[in-house]
Amino acid sequence: MIRKPLRPLASILHARSAGENPDQIERANLRERHEEMRNKGRARAEGRLLIMGVLFAGAFLTVGARMAVVSTSEASEPRTSYAGSRIQAERADIVDRKGRILATNLETHSIYAHPHEMIDPAYAAQKLAEIFPDLDAAKLERRFKDGRKFYWVKKKISPEQKQAVHDIGEPGLLFGRREMRLYPNGRLAAHILGGASFGEEDVHDAELVGVAGVEKYFDDALRDPANGDKALTLSIDLTVQTAAERVLWGGMKLMNAKGASSVLMDAHTGEIVSMVSLPDFDPNNRPNPPVKGQAADSPLFNRAVQGLYELGSTFKIFTAAQSMELGLANPETKINTAGPLRWGKFKIRDFRNYGAQLTLTKVIVKSSNIGTARMAQVIGAARQQDFLKQLGFFEPTPVELVEAKGAQPLLPKNWSELSTMTISYGHGMSASPLHLAAGYAAIANGGTKVVPTILKQEKVEKGERVMTLASAEASRLMLRKVVSEGTASFGEVPGYAVGGKTGTADKPLESGRGYYEDKVIATFAAMFPAHDPKYVLILSLDEPVETSGDQPRRTAGWTAVPVAAEMITRVAPLLGLRPEVEPAPLADITLTSN
Repeated sequence: MIRKPLRPLASILHARSAGENPDQIERANLRERHEEMRNKGRARAEGRLLIMGVLFAGAFLTVGARMAVVSTSEASEPRTSYAGSRIQAERADIVDRKGRILATNLETHSIYAHPHEMIDPAYAAQKLAEIFPDLDAAKLERRFKDGRKFYWVKKKISPEQKQAVHDIGEPGLLFGRREMRLYPNGRLAAHILGGASFGEEDVHDAELVGVAGVEKYFDDALRDPANGDKALTLSIDLTVQTAAERVLWGGMKLMNAKGASSVLMDAHTGEIVSMVSLPDFDPNNRPNPPVKGQAADSPLFNRAVQGLYELGSTFKIFTAAQSMELGLANPETKINTAGPLRWGKFKIRDFRNYGAQLTLTKVIVKSSNIGTARMAQVIGAARQQDFLKQLGFFEPTPVELVEAKGAQPLLPKNWSELSTMTISYGHGMSASPLHLAAGYAAIANGGTKVVPTILKQEKVEKGERVMTLASAEASRLMLRKVVSEGTASFGEVPGYAVGGKTGTADKPLESGRGYYEDKVIATFAAMFPAHDPKYVLILSLDEPVETSGDQPRRTAGWTAVPVAAEMITRVAPLLGLRPEVEPAPLADITLTSN
């Protein structure tokens, strides 16, 4: 920058020639320079002040706007989540095989409190306890006065309850929108559906997550927005399930049992049309898991899937089928039933003395333990294990319920010859009623394995063959005679030919050493119509006692069988099966000449 000199030579010379004082020129130039410097400094300071003013004004506007938003918004409970996350509240419906709603969502509200904004906490606590009898007024008042800024009062309420809370007029009580899982049929199919609960949540919304049953097994699919409004379609039939539950509940009470279960399965597809476990629960208000006692005593326990029981004489038909499959016997082969059968210090006896010999068919019809054990000795342990493994008795059932994977059948550690004999008539090995249903389905459908499923199947591939058609048909004829001539005579249903096998197994002690003398698991494994089976039914009663006679009766023929017959009577028409006359064998025709 070129600065103007304070004593320019030309101006000095001109002043001297004119007789003026040259110092005045220097003072004037100095004053002009100072004024110029002051003007530049002032302009620079004004610019800085303007910038600072703009920045401060912007900051105050931002803070003010944020405070306005916060003051008019609802307070939220702190929650851990990644930035920008959104609670996925939507959940797909669950429907039965005919599209009828089993589980859906319902928009509702929650109540939360801002105690610091409450006018009269004591009055509000008292009124809330009147609206919600499960709340304690004194406890609520303490919570409202302990200095906290936020408190959940109720996480789901009805519209009527919301209006009642609104009428209290307390500004510190606020409502938040959310969806809840609704099971419109109450207890119906409770163990299949399982239930859902809230996962991640705040006051504006809540995440619905499955906690048991198909709700948990298909949790990701039900919550996936990519599936849109596509419902999960189950194989169960709502009307059949209703009839089965009513009959089983009545039968359980009539037979004085502590629990009961039933499985109705399509013998060809493996689809479960009905599954019941009693006692049950309401998934709309699912109880907490038990913290003491036996898990099987809880209503949450699914006896049909999780229950592992010695299923008694229902296993005998598998021994008979395998003996025919291996060519070791046919329906008329004579079996030694003289008893008792001794193995070391152990004795195997029959319920009654059936004589020295019975045909294979009569062994099943009369339910001879001795005859079945002797057949198992001929079959051998290795071949018996292979056959039961093919039928699915060595692994948990693959049904789409989270509880199923924990139901590993209980097998003997040392599969001795004695184990082979006792397992042949259903003792020494424990499996679930669903395992038994799959095994009987293989006999009912002509000898192919089925995989149990709770989903409706559009197309089913035929399973592997586990026995020939001839062995399966012969086994079905034996099961039919058990009902028409043997231990399951109360299982006859007019118009619907029923085949099946009873099983009465002593309950093991909780210690695992020995059995109760007066407690049994009574089971009836049935298929109908017996001449062309479409469905398999497994019905089991826990500790039944039939008391209509002089002496209490606990065997399956007196307890489980009549309940199963009533169930078949009720559900067969609902399944589209028309009553018909059972086809009889053709009479022999003899040609003669005149």
